Amino acid sequence: MASLSSTAHTIPPVLRSRPTDSKSLSDSFWKSRVIACCLRSENLVKLGAGVNLSRDPVVKRSLQKRVVIRSATIEEIEAEKSAIEKDVKSKMEKTIETLRTSFNAIRTGRANVAMLDKIEVEYYGSPVSLKSIAQISTPDGTSLLLQPYDKSSLKAIEKAILSSDLGMTPNSDGDVIRLSLPPLTSERRKELTKFVAKQFEEGKVALRNLRRDALKSCDKLEKEKKLSEDNLKDMSSDLQKLVDTYMKKIEELCKQKEKVSPAT
Repeated sequence: MASLSSTAHTIPPVLRSRPTDSKSLSDSFWKSRVIACCLRSENLVKLGAGVNLSRDPVVKRSLQKRVVIRSATIEEIEAEKSAIEKDVKSKMEKTIETLRTSFNAIRTGRANVAMLDKIEVEYYGSPVSLKSIAQISTPDGTSLLLQPYDKSSLKAIEKAILSSDLGMTPNSDGDVIRLSLPPLTSERRKELTKFVAKQFEEGKVALRNLRRDALKSCDKLEKEKKLSEDNLKDMSSDLQKLVDTYMKKIEELCKQKEKVSPAT
């Protein structure tokens, strides 16, 4: 603590002249008042020199940063909703397309070019799709005809077909490969029904998962004040309608596949 002599220059003039009346305050009390005034003055000087005032609750509140949360505009809200719906719809379309490709690849009683979509051939050391290296056609309802663009790939194509789950034996004459479909047995029909049912359930789960992920994105935007609680409810309703629409598409695909018969 600074001494009285060292802080005398900071004592206001009005305090430097002490009363001479004997009934006035005692010397000790007077000195304590003077020291208190000096210290207060000294603190005021230090205030301008960068004294840490973080302990002062009043000053602390004034130094805190003021956080302002701005609500999103109607245009911003509509843009966010549109982006989420567009993304979900695109992914649901891919789910339907994947299911359709899977159904087309099933060997049924009728020849279908799409049955060979999943076949990959080892061509010059790299796996390529069969349809990219051969022309595929259906001369009749029970056979497929493959004409390679490069005849040297015939053996590789035969090997790929034999190692697949098509259950067909390729017949090559050196120029083309012919595939004959065996009749659809009752056992094969049962397997087909089970496969379609399984794919249907997996498709429904995929659609529900897409809806769940979209709702999570909406929840995040609601916390960021980019969507309101009402917006969130509207989005949830719209997403459910979208899921219902694509559920019907999956059901139609399944019904079409279940109608397959040996005569077709």
